[in-house]
Amino acid sequence: MGGPKALLPIEETTFIAHACRLVARPGVAEVVTVIGAGADRVRAEAHIPGGVAVVENEGWREGMLSSVWRGLDAAEPLGAEAILLHPVDHPVTAPETVDRVVAALRRGAFAAVPVHQRRRGHPGGFGREAFGALRAAPVDRGARAVLAGHPTRIVEVAGDAGCLLGINTPEDYRRVVGR
Repeated sequence: MGGPKALLPIEETTFIAHACRLVARPGVAEVVTVIGAGADRVRAEAHIPGGVAVVENEGWREGMLSSVWRGLDAAEPLGAEAILLHPVDHPVTAPETVDRVVAALRRGAFAAVPVHQRRRGHPGGFGREAFGALRAAPVDRGARAVLAGHPTRIVEVAGDAGCLLGINTPEDYRRVVGR
């Protein structure tokens, strides 16, 4: 993409600021964002909302799961009963989709994922009981390994089309965000 995806513009802000606002829904006590590649630049330019805890993942080259672990390191001391995992490159998930994942977690789900047209999307939610499985997951498979290892414990909720739309190329960005 030519730079950190977290800094891509969307709706007068950046992807990361937009994602932080998206997940700051009723029922979400704290928002923690994990930054990796280009962390100094992201901190300086991203306009991350006040009150959001920013955690740096110096091991970002190890893969996305290493960022999940850094997020867990920050969330567990806060007494988190559950976490939402929302990749910064999925900027058009509807707030209602996030609300449905949060509601499933509040009802005690081990894991909750939005589904649209029989495909799983983002954000994924994991209850405290799943934290150990996230920490033990193989780095090359990440949180998907936890879902695959506990298929009967996943609550699927209605998702919107946006929960499936990841931005990985400039063409994706133009198609999804319209720039």
